[in-house]
Amino acid sequence: MADSPAVPFAASSRRPPLLPLDDAIAQLLAKARPALPSELVSTFDADGRVLAEDLVAGLTVPPRDNSAMDGYALRVADCAAPGALLKVAQRIPAGTVGTPLLPGTAARIFTGAQIPEGADAVVMQEDTAAIAEEGGLGSVRVEIVPAAGQWIRRAGEDVASGDVVLRKGERLTPAALGLAASIGFDRLPVARKPRVALLSTGDELVMPGEVAPAAMKPGAIYNSNRFFMRALLHRLGCEVHDLGIVPDRREATVEALREAAEHNDLIITTGGVSVGEEDHIRAALQALGEIDLWSLSMKPGKPFAYGSIPRSGRGDAQGHCHVTGLPGNPVSSFLTFLMLVRPFLLTLQGASRVTPEPVRMRADFDWPRADKRREFLRARRNAQGGLDLFGNQSSGVLTSMVWGDGLVDNPSGQTIRAGDPVEFIPLAALLS
Repeated sequence: MADSPAVPFAASSRRPPLLPLDDAIAQLLAKARPALPSELVSTFDADGRVLAEDLVAGLTVPPRDNSAMDGYALRVADCAAPGALLKVAQRIPAGTVGTPLLPGTAARIFTGAQIPEGADAVVMQEDTAAIAEEGGLGSVRVEIVPAAGQWIRRAGEDVASGDVVLRKGERLTPAALGLAASIGFDRLPVARKPRVALLSTGDELVMPGEVAPAAMKPGAIYNSNRFFMRALLHRLGCEVHDLGIVPDRREATVEALREAAEHNDLIITTGGVSVGEEDHIRAALQALGEIDLWSLSMKPGKPFAYGSIPRSGRGDAQGHCHVTGLPGNPVSSFLTFLMLVRPFLLTLQGASRVTPEPVRMRADFDWPRADKRREFLRARRNAQGGLDLFGNQSSGVLTSMVWGDGLVDNPSGQTIRAGDPVEFIPLAALLS
């Protein structure tokens, strides 16, 4: 989708219509391009990073046919019936190369060792009986009739030279790091970590540990958003600059955003994006830059803003800094991060896949209250293969995010009856 022009919120007191979530995501992802520059990092340290270039194999893996078992390499033609007796002519540990296998002989071989020329099968040692003989390697009785090719790993069955083994835009996993190492990469080209400034607004916020529960003033709440936001950002490979709690004053908000914009790729604020007199993020963002998105057709999570702030050039980057304003209610903040900020940050890193595929599942609950907004209901899978719903779907009940293991993506205007198929997004896919 093409970028939409900035909405002139200051020119009118009328609120714009709520933006459909899919439209908001499309506009956000367009704003996240081009991706961040790349850097080389140790393969040991690249877990979760986004690959910036295709990785091409410069060798074949495995380079030669090798044994998948400890046992005996032999010729199938020498074992036409169970009980064939073969002379053990050589011993081949992994890392050594044997000599060509003569008819009527076998080679004692170990897992990973190269198959000697002439052998066309490996029999595991459990299907043999070793016969010791003085002054040599002895003989072996083969108790089965082997099949040609059994227990042999073929050269190139994992990787062929010239293969693209990992593609640009992939998020690296532990398995991917092992695969990269198997073709000789000790360093990998990845997108630079996004630099993200995190700040909370609200005079009611108190940090755990600073005030005991019994000493909390009326109206005060602990700042839970700051904790899960930092954890979510670290899981996405971000360099987090935590700016703490900003007072509910326009001047303080403007100054915090101005300073953060100079050295960060993205600023995330929680709270202060609604329409109350103490909500200053929108006004501060308009004073410093522009707002492109505001208010989503999403429940929970309607008060969401996206904009940008030009840099003065005092920092270490030119251009502009992205800003996302998230709601203050913890569930709303959590869900808008997962549905909007997460794909934005992955796109900023050049990731090729930024949203998980939902799973079709059976609802084992009733949801009779259709809403005009698209809803994300906290649910979890049950032993019967269906979904149970958390009893309180309020945007302030963070317990629902701990109890649930996923979200029911319910379209606007849609009721749900027990037995209906619904779209379910596992939280594991969103939190990886």
